[in-house]
Amino acid sequence: MNNENEFNYSVDQQFKQATPPKKSGFGKTVFVPFLSGIVGASLVIGICFGVPSVKSTLIGESSKTPTTSYSTPQNSNNTTLKNVSHSSDVAVEVASSVLPSIVGIEVTYNVNSWFGNSQASATGSGVIISEDGYIITNNHVVSTGGSSSYYAITEATGLKVKLYGDDTEYEAKIIGTDAYTDLAVIKIEKNGLTPAVLGDSDKLQVGEFVMALGNPLGMDFSVTAGIVSAVNREVSGSDGTTYLAIQTDAAINSGNSGGALVNSNGEVIGINNLKLSGTGIEGIGFAIPINSTTDVVSQLIEYKTVKRPYIGIAGQAIDESITEIYGLPAGISVQTVEENSPAQKAGIQKGDIITKIEGQEVKTVSELNKIKYTYKIGDTVTLTILRNGQEQEIKITLGEEPVEENKESSNTSNQDKPNETPSQPQNNTPSIWDLFR
Repeated sequence: MNNENEFNYSVDQQFKQATPPKKSGFGKTVFVPFLSGIVGASLVIGICFGVPSVKSTLIGESSKTPTTSYSTPQNSNNTTLKNVSHSSDVAVEVASSVLPSIVGIEVTYNVNSWFGNSQASATGSGVIISEDGYIITNNHVVSTGGSSSYYAITEATGLKVKLYGDDTEYEAKIIGTDAYTDLAVIKIEKNGLTPAVLGDSDKLQVGEFVMALGNPLGMDFSVTAGIVSAVNREVSGSDGTTYLAIQTDAAINSGNSGGALVNSNGEVIGINNLKLSGTGIEGIGFAIPINSTTDVVSQLIEYKTVKRPYIGIAGQAIDESITEIYGLPAGISVQTVEENSPAQKAGIQKGDIITKIEGQEVKTVSELNKIKYTYKIGDTVTLTILRNGQEQEIKITLGEEPVEENKESSNTSNQDKPNETPSQPQNNTPSIWDLFR
């Protein structure tokens, strides 16, 4: 048996006598503990302020990360950067304000092919421009005529319009079409509509927010958003005509044609026209600037057509290969001169080569038209021509382009007048215009 216990007690020693503690001075008993307390408290407070939640509790400050404002910094071009955190609200407001001015369009037509006759339909979009039912859209939406070696498509046999928030299908009639600008005006018999607010497309800037509204793929009243990728982008049509367009990455799909491209104020700044598609192509769409449509639309409503100045010739561009072989200058070789036309009256002859109009060089009829359409009917312009190796200038008073009913245009890219028949490819080779509808 062990005589010791846990209290260090034995029979011989009984309880051991503890050694009395030595006396300490003031420094060890007072100053050192006081200094240690101060150091310890400082460490604890420092750690607490390093923890956001503890700091918030101690001094009442929010632990949330402050929102950074980008309204003050400027780049090297002195362009003020803006906070775009409200862009979602802007998009919602724009869509809700503009959608009542957008319509869906369904066109029916007959197709005659090797396999018989059938009926088909196509969809598009439009923009309401008056309370009493006038609607602007693309010419290619409502003018469906065209042909190839395999089929022939008739003109539209039916035209229906669907309004936003209204399941009724309204019969529409074509007021006027213009293939040159790819614009058309249609009308439904209904009052109290919500016309779109038109903006100023000349003030557009690259990078500006835009929204495309329409009926892509037959899905009624859809919106997509993007930015202005470029302005005054030159685009060529299948008939050789060119025009300046707004380029955007806002998705424009089949059925969006004729719909609206709007800015952040809900103002229409363009009419959706076409998109590019194919391998390696993404987010390239085009719209007709609204400022270039106003005169055309006004004339379509008033005259059913667009009155343009014309010269009265059909010509063929002299390309580089012909220039090299025959030593001819670049220009337009006059193939025919229409009777009683301004060209005939001014003395233009078959075989003349037009090299300039008003001092500006031209190599194709499209280039000639582009300059000619900046003048008005009745204006006098000077053509520089080459005849029998001699250069001379001829003044021509521009006349009013005659309207010919049921005109069959064989090759409008070689005539100094816009196509008066639907702008469709005449062969089986796909063109840019096959990429949309």
